[in-house]
Amino acid sequence: MEQKLMNDKKDYSLLSGLTLAYVGDAIYEVYIRDFLIRSGQTRPNQLHRMATHYVSAKAQHYLIEAMIEADILTDDEKAVYKRGRNAKSHTSAKNTSIFIYRASTGFEALMGYLHLTDQKERLEELIGWSIKKIGEKNEK
Repeated sequence: MEQKLMNDKKDYSLLSGLTLAYVGDAIYEVYIRDFLIRSGQTRPNQLHRMATHYVSAKAQHYLIEAMIEADILTDDEKAVYKRGRNAKSHTSAKNTSIFIYRASTGFEALMGYLHLTDQKERLEELIGWSIKKIGEKNEK
């Protein structure tokens, strides 16, 4: 079983946008939770409330739009984002528009892609950029 989990011959770029988003959602959330706890947050209600500033569909839409505007994504990263954004989901958006929901799915697909292709340094660079960007937004 461990050998199957560690099989690095798989071409993760062939996975669907929704599959990449499924992984990316979890990976991004773990990084955000880790960041919040390391920055001194320890109360569960406060952690949850603060995490939503980073992991909500609206926050992820804001971040991916800011990344595109700042021109920090490679062409491959933009393509993965668009594949996730354009994927036909069988679930509906909760508390947001379908446009924002799809953009956030694209953001999560990008995070999943970077994780599965072992681009940890790039993943952490974009997540660090995202944390800083949300911090700046919340200071306004």
